[in-house]
Amino acid sequence: MLNSIKLYFRFLEISIRGQMQYRASFIMQIIGQFFMTFIEFFAIWSLFQRFGSIKGWTLGEVAFFYGLVNVSFALSEVLSRGFDTFAGMVKSGDFDRLLLRPRSTVIQIAGKEFHMRRFGRVLQGAIILVWASIILNINWTVDKIILMLFSILAGICIFFGLIVLQATLSFWTIESLEIMNTLTYGGAETSHYPLNIYRKWFRRFFTYIIPIAFVNYFPVLVIIGKPDPLGTPSWLGWISPIVGFVFLIVTFRIWKIGVRHYKSTGS
Repeated sequence: MLNSIKLYFRFLEISIRGQMQYRASFIMQIIGQFFMTFIEFFAIWSLFQRFGSIKGWTLGEVAFFYGLVNVSFALSEVLSRGFDTFAGMVKSGDFDRLLLRPRSTVIQIAGKEFHMRRFGRVLQGAIILVWASIILNINWTVDKIILMLFSILAGICIFFGLIVLQATLSFWTIESLEIMNTLTYGGAETSHYPLNIYRKWFRRFFTYIIPIAFVNYFPVLVIIGKPDPLGTPSWLGWISPIVGFVFLIVTFRIWKIGVRHYKSTGS
């Protein structure tokens, strides 16, 4: 286990060095990501300028949802780039080489490439998160800070797991299915707003099937000190991020099933 962790960080070091060979390009892409994501938030700001609130939710509250999920989603993109491009390895037969190595395929693929340019989005999400905290005048305590960090980590697990599932489907479909983007990118967009503004079937889908609500909606209610309009108890927000870690473990189990069913291209 320790050797696998060392190998993973070795991959990380090599990837960062490779991307930093063209520092000007690297910095400009981070800046580009930073400003492009601000356009997304500008759309939300414009909406509240027009209507004032959405079902009793203020701009500051929605901004907190937005900032938290953006930090989680962007960090998951940084770490999951190898799985995001995995379909190409299946088509070319390059996955065969990974199977011959005495290391976990998860470590090898996860360490294949780190999308460091996504840190522009991480920075933007963090700024919105801080701004929303000031606007809402949140009474930060040690337990709330731990809950927020725990929720970010759990959010990373959820989105990372969704990308792993997309990669796993490539064992049977060869091509990566674009419909999975409706769960990853669509899930991130959905989480920008409180869960109770959506229809009942939609809420259930992103709670029990794709459990994003457990790493964003319920914890945020506790942090900002707002009772849930749907009537769930406040204690749920304190423990709900655990679901994110469980979800990632389940997706890795499904990944192993896919590996067992892998058939080489023969090339």
